[in-house]
Amino acid sequence: MSPDALNSLFALCIGFSLAGALVSGYQALLRRPAGFGLLQEGVAPKTFAAVPFLVFAAPFIIMRNTLRGARIERRRFEFVMMATVLAGFWSLMSGTFFLMTLRAAGLLA
Repeated sequence: MSPDALNSLFALCIGFSLAGALVSGYQALLRRPAGFGLLQEGVAPKTFAAVPFLVFAAPFIIMRNTLRGARIERRRFEFVMMATVLAGFWSLMSGTFFLMTLRAAGLLA
């Protein structure tokens, strides 16, 4: 495996891990699952604070909603696959951003 492919795989895993940790922490604190409905609470500081949270938590939320929909609503395989690819790409990008931020801060070599 090339170093670039290994770096991308690591960024993908970090992105999904970060998303899962954020959503789990949110659910532990507020006793309700996080979702995109956080953006529908009107113009308020709480809504603006939800945007950065959802940017990094979105891969987990997308996969959770997709797998629930596949089980409950019997969604088609194509829809599930498309959502999985979208969540994976989003996770790769957020993981890459997170790793770049750690490197810029000098916490990662």
